[in-house]
This record gives sequence, C-alpha cells and structure tokens, in this order.
Amino acid sequence: MERGPGRNLQRPRRVIAVDTNILICAHRIDAPFHDAAVSQVTRLAEGIAAWAIAWPCVHEFLAIVTHPRIYDPPTPLAQALGQIEAWFESPSLRLLSETEAYWPTLRALLARSRVSGARIHDARVAALCTQHGVRELWTADRDFSRFSEIRVVNPLIGAQGG
Repeated sequence: MERGPGRNLQRPRRVIAVDTNILICAHRIDAPFHDAAVSQVTRLAEGIAAWAIAWPCVHEFLAIVTHPRIYDPPTPLAQALGQIEAWFESPSLRLLSETEAYWPTLRALLARSRVSGARIHDARVAALCTQHGVRELWTADRDFSRFSEIRVVNPLIGAQGG
C-alpha cells in the first residue's frame, strides 16, 4: 500500500479496502443508500485504523460520476476531483497500486476465478488487495464473492436507502 512512494504493507493487517460503488454512493446525494455510505466512509476517513482505496477504483469513480449518460446532471470534474482529494487527506488512507508482485498475483487469481470481460476490473481490485495484504473489501458488488482471497462485506446491508 502506498501513502508515499514505495510504502507497502509487508504483513497482513486488518485494513478495509473500499470499492468504487461505496465511494459513489457516499459522494452522490441522489445515490441509493447515500446516507449509510457517507456515514461508513466518513467513519473510516476520520478514524485511526488504516483503510484503502485501489487506484483502479479512483479512476472508475471519476469515470462514472462525471459521465452524463449515467448521471443527469453528472458531477462536475472539479467537484469529483475535490471529493477524491478530500479522501486523500485522511491520514489513515492507503492507496493500493501495482508493484512487481502484481502480475503474478493477478494471473493466479484470474486462473482460479476464471473471470473474463468486464469482471477483469474486479480481479484487478482483488489482486491489489491480495498483493497488499488487505483481506476485507467493502462493496455492494456480489461478483467479488468469486475471489476467495478477500472477505467481501456490504456495509450498506440493513441500511435504509436515501
């Protein structure tokens, strides 16, 4: 995991990674489960325990919230960038990026899970979590359950929409 250049977790710790869909729900007031998502993400960001976002989720967040065919109106780019920068200000945030171990990790995960097509993105996120010793991913996407390397938790279950 990186906070600065080259900083990685060397041993597994309880670090929670947050998937794109939870970040979007926390950001978009019009998203289902917005209140629950913003509460959960704020708790992580303001807490002292390490939490993580994979770089592919940052890119996907930007692509989705600023897309005019997905949201009407879309989030203006400056506002979306500001949201990301606000999360980056959390001293407990770790950003998950590729290292030399990434390709063998992804390749092995793809072979075990047999995913293809659009689910390759999910495999990338799972591989980054695995590579950095992150064992828990908060997501509303059930497709991640095919990756036994990570524990998938939906922090919005039981929450009221809105």
